[in-house]
Amino acid sequence: MTHPDPAAKITRLLGEIQAGGDRAADELLPLIYREFRALAARYLRGERKGHTLQPTALVNEAYLRLVDQKRVVWKGRTHFFAVGAQAMRRILVDHARRRQRLKRGGQNTRITLDNAVAFEADREEDILALNEAMEKLAALDPRQARVVELRFFGGLTMDEVASALDISKRTAEGDWTMARAWLHRALGDSNE
Repeated sequence: MTHPDPAAKITRLLGEIQAGGDRAADELLPLIYREFRALAARYLRGERKGHTLQPTALVNEAYLRLVDQKRVVWKGRTHFFAVGAQAMRRILVDHARRRQRLKRGGQNTRITLDNAVAFEADREEDILALNEAMEKLAALDPRQARVVELRFFGGLTMDEVASALDISKRTAEGDWTMARAWLHRALGDSNE
């Protein structure tokens, strides 16, 4: 008995969701949940103990935002995960902004972006600084910003990044190298 390709099934379900199939969203969640939860756990791993946003809540909020998208034409699993990474990033930034308004301080935990860029993810100010740096990078080079978003926030492989952006793997790798160096400088300058 052959098992259907999970990526093809995800793509089919995304099409059904877009066509208004309510049951497809219920069928899709179990297929993507484990990967989304691992991604969310990775984001939150360096957060302080007692962080109010847990991986399950991050996954659920991101998933609800994704399946409610009416303007997106899903191109498949990689596209869905790329947009999911973007949604998780926005949720984390929004959460940090809310917390920053309520309270400052806390223990710092170091997070690295592939050993080239480091920031203190436990501090809302640092999450916001990374977001600001990403916005500046996007203004300078939108593709490089998307590569970082897909690799760092999305957890996609370089092959998947290249496929999602419809560029060669070599171009994606070059963008990744340049973007990490740029972010390292930008975040280093903001910490001085």
